[in-house]
Amino acid sequence: MDEFINNLRTKGMSENTIESYAFAVRQLLNRIEELSDGELLSHKDWLVSEFSAKTVNLRIGAINSYLDSIEYSGMRLKGVRIQQKPFLDNVISQSEYERLRDGLLADNDLYWYFIVKFLGCTGARVSELRMITVESVTTGYLDLISKGEKLRRIYIPSRLSEETVKWLESRSLSTGYIFTGPANKPMSARGISLGLKRCASRYGVNPDVVYPHSFRHRFAKNFIARDPDIAFLADLMGHESIETTRIYLRRTAEEQRNAVDSAIDW
Repeated sequence: MDEFINNLRTKGMSENTIESYAFAVRQLLNRIEELSDGELLSHKDWLVSEFSAKTVNLRIGAINSYLDSIEYSGMRLKGVRIQQKPFLDNVISQSEYERLRDGLLADNDLYWYFIVKFLGCTGARVSELRMITVESVTTGYLDLISKGEKLRRIYIPSRLSEETVKWLESRSLSTGYIFTGPANKPMSARGISLGLKRCASRYGVNPDVVYPHSFRHRFAKNFIARDPDIAFLADLMGHESIETTRIYLRRTAEEQRNAVDSAIDW
């Protein structure tokens, strides 16, 4: 990364641009398990689901610059048009979510049970999940300040808070982060992603739909089905634009297929 930043400086780029490029690359590296064409495409899909086309293209430009700098032999990402896909890809279904959640609870694997519950019931990004503390569980929300100095509040439903408090008491945990790894530091995003894949395999759930951001999609789709206030959902999701949130009004590819199969009998 340092070499990449130095190369940008030698090209005469402004410090703001360099910071933006570095942020985009760090975001990529924190989200993927290894650098591959498949992981690049998956990251691009995530960018499209989260940000405006302008932001997506800026980050793609930064990523491609990084790929050039390390002489990556694979693909370069193409920019996106404003139009989004009319369906969602690889979103965990409600039945798959429940199978995973209930299996972990039945096996008393409470650490991963609560990771799945928090992802599914709060809409938190994996980077935000790592920051949840005993104190935020007690108060019922977690406040974070985004890069743009904007407040992002993640609400923790009261029933989830009550259930979590009992678990924390059984662990004699009264302060600090609740999802920790070595040295009581927050578990890494990669560690969470890999752990979820292992859980999926254990309970016969398709691993392709079990990744942190998939639960964020599930949260949004479940919430909008109960409360159609899309502006409120946009606030809950931390989206800068309500247009980003509209994707959750769409059905998944599987839901579209099932609807077609059910409706067409001629």
